[in-house]
Amino acid sequence: MQRVSLKFLAKELGIAEGTVSRALNDYPDISQATRERVKEVAKKFNYKANQNARRLATGVAEAVAYLMPPNTHAISEPFVSQLLEGLGSSLAKRGWDLLVVQASSPETEAETVEKLSSSGKVSGVVISRPYKEDRRIELLKKYNMPFIVHGRSVNSADYAWFDVDGEKAFHDGVGVLADLGHQRIAFIGAPTDYNFGQVRLDGYKRGLASNNLVLDNAIITITDMSDDAGEAATARMLDLPQPPTAILCATDTQAFGALAAIRANGLTPGIEVSVLGYDGLDFGKHTHPPLTTMAQPQSHSGEEICDMLLAIIDGGNPVDYQELRSAILVRRMSVGPPRPQ
Repeated sequence: MQRVSLKFLAKELGIAEGTVSRALNDYPDISQATRERVKEVAKKFNYKANQNARRLATGVAEAVAYLMPPNTHAISEPFVSQLLEGLGSSLAKRGWDLLVVQASSPETEAETVEKLSSSGKVSGVVISRPYKEDRRIELLKKYNMPFIVHGRSVNSADYAWFDVDGEKAFHDGVGVLADLGHQRIAFIGAPTDYNFGQVRLDGYKRGLASNNLVLDNAIITITDMSDDAGEAATARMLDLPQPPTAILCATDTQAFGALAAIRANGLTPGIEVSVLGYDGLDFGKHTHPPLTTMAQPQSHSGEEICDMLLAIIDGGNPVDYQELRSAILVRRMSVGPPRPQ
């Protein structure tokens, strides 16, 4: 079937092509009656706008970039894939595109932001896993590029962000385990150059203090956010003269590794050693046993993040788009009371 063109619509309506184009794009200099008439005929003939032509006409790059964390395997991370799902869903409603960009290393992230901001290919940028002091944020502000951060840096007052209160989550996570009777609660954390890594560690320490538990550096490990790292950290702590009875992990992915290490030691997760994760990844429902976690649903938050960014692109003030949520405890089978000594 031949594509219906703007020229065809103009001939059918008996008006100029430019008038048809402006009516379809809701220009205020075209009367409401004309706009409605044009849209009715466009719908009748199933007209689909030529995206490239429209972008050239409006000067708006109908695309948003997600700056992926600089990790070779980031695209396969459940955290990233679920966030991308939400971003893509929101953009699809507007007919915009999602461009996924990845720096080759942390050292080249700033250069990537500079190229992206000056390319004219996107109208906005989403970044995640911000550092405590994040040069990417400063560059995006410098280039007046609309952006939003999934998370926050130390200084977050003057830009848009969407975050889950990690400090509260880990404070409360210690409380969940302490209420079950655990006194020796380990922590497997994320690198603290990321602000969320520091915040979750701070929450864990505050949780220990709130529950009158001893802080023991022997059962605190800061490592990368992989299952292999979680497995290695757990195996080391289980070999201690006084191993932990519960482990609180900064990410679900680390917790998956912790479960594997506990099983490899001939122990049953949730019975001999409890494991509490953080993220709410879908895969946690299918681990052995199913993982108890503090959930921050990525797909849903991805949609909200993108909706906020699109509002900023449309002229909204970035500081009006700052959203702090609380994690939700999802109880499954990997957490239980400690066994009597």
